[in-house]
Amino acid sequence: MEYHRVKIEGGTYFFTLATHNRRPFLCYPNNVELLRQAFLHTMQRHPMEIDAFVLLPDHLHTVWTLPKGDYNYSRRWRLIKSYFSRHCQGKYEGVISTSRQSKQERAFWQRRFWEHLIRDNQDFSNHVEYIHYNPVKHGLVAAPKDWEHSSFHRYVQAGLCDEMWGAGDEVLFHETIGHE
Repeated sequence: MEYHRVKIEGGTYFFTLATHNRRPFLCYPNNVELLRQAFLHTMQRHPMEIDAFVLLPDHLHTVWTLPKGDYNYSRRWRLIKSYFSRHCQGKYEGVISTSRQSKQERAFWQRRFWEHLIRDNQDFSNHVEYIHYNPVKHGLVAAPKDWEHSSFHRYVQAGLCDEMWGAGDEVLFHETIGHE
């Protein structure tokens, strides 16, 4: 079966990007900063709106809205991953397979990423909540407010979300959200 990505100009997308073999190195301060630089570097050349974001030790989730007339999120991911891989300390790189060696690929990231076209406001809200609750889901913190690497704090500051959201009863999501 051949997989075809949905590409809508100006679309809003949910993404999951994971480290190679799910190695948990993303949240070290130097890698957090390097990933931020990779995003900024890419966004200078290929703008996008980052609507929501969470960084976990071995993966990240984000929602982007692309500019009108632009659908090329694959280029953005290629540039982000490439920038990070070129500048990241070698100690975080995984074992490079023969296949990766033959393609001159590094072993920081999984080759692919997962994307989902956001269909409507409810779908957007569901995915943003999924992103913000993800550190709790993975047992890293008791509440979204306790996870540093998340757009949750921006949502609270803007009055879009209560600081205590997700701190108590478990928040459940449809099984197709997230694709971890």
